[in-house]
Amino acid sequence: MHDLLTMALAKGRLADQTFDMLEAMGIDCSLPRNPGRQLVLDVPSASLRFILVKPSDVPTYVDHGVADLGVVGADTLLEAGRPLYEVLDLGFGACRLCIAGYPRRTNPTVQHATFRVATKYPNIARQYYGRMGETIEIIELHGSVELGPVIGLSDVILDIVESGATLKANGLEVLDEVCPVSARLVCNRVSLKTKRESMQRMINGLKSQLK
Repeated sequence: MHDLLTMALAKGRLADQTFDMLEAMGIDCSLPRNPGRQLVLDVPSASLRFILVKPSDVPTYVDHGVADLGVVGADTLLEAGRPLYEVLDLGFGACRLCIAGYPRRTNPTVQHATFRVATKYPNIARQYYGRMGETIEIIELHGSVELGPVIGLSDVILDIVESGATLKANGLEVLDEVCPVSARLVCNRVSLKTKRESMQRMINGLKSQLK
C-alpha cells in the first residue's frame, strides 16, 4: 500500500492548474475541485490528501511536516525563506516580481528622508535593496499596492506584475525586475526520506506532464 501523501494547496488558479496536471496523471480530483466548506479532502484511490490553505501558509505547512508537498508561487516561497526542497518549476502562474514607480525623470512624489518601498514582500525588499547597500523604509500593504507612489505614501512599490496594465493606468512603470515567478512544487525534507517511493512517484508523474 502506498504511503498517504498530503499536499497543501491554495484555493484558486494555482490549485485548479495543479488539479489539471494531477488529472492528466489519472488522479480523480473532482472532490477537491469542489470542496464546499471542507478544508481537508481525501482521495483514497490515489493515497492523497489535500489541505486547502492561504497561499502564504503553504510553505509553513510543508516546513512543519503537516503537508509532504505543496504548490506555491516562487514569490511566496522566496518571501517565506523556509528550508524546503524546491523540486519542480511547474511553469504555470508565470509573472514577474518587479520594482515599479513613476519614471525617474518625472517622479512627482514627495521625496522622503528615507527611501520608502510599499510592498507585501518586506523580506524580499530588504534583501533586494540590502544587496545594493541601500537603507529603506518598508510600508506594508496587502491590497492596491500601486496607490503607494500615486498618493505619496511611498517612492516605489515591489509587487507582482502580469500585464502591467494597472501600472500603466496609474502612470507607473517597471523600474527593475527582481525575479521571474511561477508555480513551484516544494517538498518537506523529512518526507523525502520517510515516504521516498510515494514522493518520487508523484514528482516523476508531475515532471512527465511538463514534457
